[in-house]
Amino acid sequence: MPLTDVTIRKVAAAKPLRLVDGEGLYLLVNPNGSKWWRFDYRFDGRRKTISLGVYPETALIDARTKRAEVKHQLANGVDPSVKRRIERHVGEDTFEAVAREWFMRFSPGWAKSHSDKIIRRLELNLFPWLGKRPAGQIEPLEILVCLRRIEGRGALDTAHRALQNVGQVLRYAVATGRAPRDISADLRGALPPARHIHYPTIVEPREVGALLNAIDSYRGSVVVRCALKLSPYVFTRPGELRKASWSEFDLDRGEWRIPAERMKSRVPHIVPLSEQAVAILLELKPLTESSGLLFPGRDNQKPMSDNTVNAALRRLGYEKDMFTAHSFRSMASTLLNELGWNPDAIERQLSHGERNKVRAAYNHAQHLPERRKMMTAWADHLDRLKRDAKREPAVSRHKKRGVKLAA
Repeated sequence: MPLTDVTIRKVAAAKPLRLVDGEGLYLLVNPNGSKWWRFDYRFDGRRKTISLGVYPETALIDARTKRAEVKHQLANGVDPSVKRRIERHVGEDTFEAVAREWFMRFSPGWAKSHSDKIIRRLELNLFPWLGKRPAGQIEPLEILVCLRRIEGRGALDTAHRALQNVGQVLRYAVATGRAPRDISADLRGALPPARHIHYPTIVEPREVGALLNAIDSYRGSVVVRCALKLSPYVFTRPGELRKASWSEFDLDRGEWRIPAERMKSRVPHIVPLSEQAVAILLELKPLTESSGLLFPGRDNQKPMSDNTVNAALRRLGYEKDMFTAHSFRSMASTLLNELGWNPDAIERQLSHGERNKVRAAYNHAQHLPERRKMMTAWADHLDRLKRDAKREPAVSRHKKRGVKLAA
């Protein structure tokens, strides 16, 4: 039952007492007479609490207004606790304050997975040592010590990315008058070159057919089997497939429209669906439609783990240096080019290409008629490879499969 001002004024407690107003809002009454407004919420599956003020300075009606504001932030994917922590530092000149202000200003335009990685990289590798230093007084050697610490644990690529982030923060500090220049440029060449990741893939036709037949033989859960079977037909990024929701699909039109916020490029993407892909989705739909997600995990409201498809491939005998969930993309790219399809259509279907995001937002349907024909032909080609592989068993066994590295 909602609280009233009369109830709040009269209440006293011998031990901490919660008076619930509803929708996560409650008043914490302490034995010393203090009364604190609290709001409980969940973000990314974790339970959190934020303070909304002290009664009577914050009256009941004010607390409810703040509750509505916080709920609006949550509805827009903003963690109110993090937002408050960032805003507390705005205008200060320490490295952490400038970094959090820079992050708050620019992260709304990034994919969530990207922004999460950046803020965590800063919090783990830079803030403990540079956070309290004025951004304009940091010396190159101080940054280098942090980078060497990262490199020392074998995370060279993270060290390069951390240096890039330091430069972004310091350039923002220069732009806002809190640092004379970006000193991270002085460290160019201080780290060994990063080792670029190449994804293993399979492109020899007989081996591709053997892979597809192995996938058809998978005896794990139906949901995972469908994720495996769908992957070669759509060759999206693993996260785009794993987090797909049924609301994105029009099976009658044979079309999957991925919204911009789920794309690495932050541009919407259209995936034409072949008859084979639609058949897999129709098999899956009765099992998972009620959750809203194509591939829910143990928690029906969350997508399956990012390692699920890779683990299934391991069970089929394909080790990580042979084939991964990402390898379906390089396999499709290589073979479609060999089959003579328009490279521009292939790149657009891989959601590569247009770097200008404004232009790309209008061009996401570019080459779509050709891409529809290509995706149908691609599915038919995969089916032929499967049939051919059944008639002529592969010469090599799983652990000796021909593997070609592709960027």
